[in-house]
Amino acid sequence: MLANRDSGKTARFEPRIVAFACNWCSYPAADAAGINKMQYPPNARIIRVMCAGRVHPAFVIKALELGADGVLVSGCHFADCHYLFGAKRAAEQFEKAAEITKLLGLEPERVRFEQISAAEAPIFVKVMHEFVDDLKKLGPSPLAGTATGELDIPDAVAVETT
Repeated sequence: MLANRDSGKTARFEPRIVAFACNWCSYPAADAAGINKMQYPPNARIIRVMCAGRVHPAFVIKALELGADGVLVSGCHFADCHYLFGAKRAAEQFEKAAEITKLLGLEPERVRFEQISAAEAPIFVKVMHEFVDDLKKLGPSPLAGTATGELDIPDAVAVETT
């Protein structure tokens, strides 16, 4: 039974997770976990992105606003990035997202960055179990369901145009 967010009851809270996964490394790891019948919680909705470096902090905040209790950004290891600098950029973008999360008064454990290669399906499974457990301890996100249209990005965050 899922928790009723409106009543404030958390009889059995199951967190909702949005996972942004790199097309070349993390998404194949998630796929391999499924193909090899490795059990991991079904709490995540995985969004395949060509590069985790393209996950703007606004995407992370918007996912939280739209009802996610946690957001995972997962990409290549620095030395294995198909776009050479994408993994480094992903880490930089994530740091911005983590800072905004802090400014909003949310727990830093609600957002997570991982580097998982295509050959690391067991690590993907472990990360998912850990993340779900961490979010269960935190409970429902206070930001969930607050989306009202346009996302206001604080002036401290530079919006990049490329």
